[in-house]
Amino acid sequence: MPGQSNRTFPPYKPKKGEPYMNPRQLAHFRKILEALKLELSQDIDRTVHAMQDEATVFADPNDRATQESDMALELRNRDRERKLIKKIDETIARIDAGEYGYCESCGAEIGLKRLEARPTASLCIDCKTLDELRERQMAK
Repeated sequence: MPGQSNRTFPPYKPKKGEPYMNPRQLAHFRKILEALKLELSQDIDRTVHAMQDEATVFADPNDRATQESDMALELRNRDRERKLIKKIDETIARIDAGEYGYCESCGAEIGLKRLEARPTASLCIDCKTLDELRERQMAK
C-alpha cells in the first residue's frame, strides 16, 4: 500500500541531547519522502501501462460496464496518489526552507514519532485535532 514506504526505513533514533530537526533527522525524512514519491510514481506508471494493455472492447454491455467501473476506480486511486506526490513535493520544499518538523499553525514541534507515522504532517497533533473538530462542526 502506498504510504507504507517508511516501514522499510528503521525509525530514527535520536542521540542524547541531539537538537530537533538537525541535518541527520532532515536527511532521514527526506530519504523516506523521496522513496515514497518514487513508489507512487512507479504505481502510477504501472497502472497507465496496465490500462493500455487491458483496453479491450467487450461486446457484452455488462462486461464493458464492469471494465469502465474498474478503470474509474483505478483512476480515482491514481488521482489520490498524484495529490500525495504534490504534498510530498511541498514537504520536501519545507525541508529545503528549514520549516520541516514545525507546525504550520502554531509553530510547535510536530515530533519525531508523528513524522515517522506521517512524514507529510504539517500540523502538530493539537492543531490537527482542532482542525478535524472544526471540519466535523462544519459538516453538521
